[in-house]
Amino acid sequence: MTQTKINHPDEYIAQLPLERQEVMQKLRTTILGNLPEGYTEEMSYGMIGFVVPHSLYPKGYHCDPKLPLPFISLASQKNFIALYHMGLYADENLLQWFKEAYPQHSKAKLDMGKSCIRFKKINEIPFALIAELVQKMSVQDWVKIYESTYK
Repeated sequence: MTQTKINHPDEYIAQLPLERQEVMQKLRTTILGNLPEGYTEEMSYGMIGFVVPHSLYPKGYHCDPKLPLPFISLASQKNFIALYHMGLYADENLLQWFKEAYPQHSKAKLDMGKSCIRFKKINEIPFALIAELVQKMSVQDWVKIYESTYK
């Protein structure tokens, strides 16, 4: 799915094909229910984003300081659902944990890029693992890693 001019996550999900709406809402609910305190949800880069708001990190995102610091994004792409987790990209220990834990939660082969986990089979999304992943990085931890990695 290309970037949209949608202003709210509810609108984003409502415009998806019916077969994607339920799974996207379940992923969103899983993330919101496990997200450490301080992150906020908003539309970010045309996706559902979970970010560090300027109130907690006034410097914002180095690519565009007017934007809050991204952490997790959720998107319905043409052939898959994507979960982008910047902590996986920036923290080798977290990435290693995730790669080792994944086969215990899903029969599907792990399909991922640097921060993108691609779910091509929506009935095989490991929601419990996603919940655990989301819990593993506080705002303070993410800002510390971000500043040491990207600055």
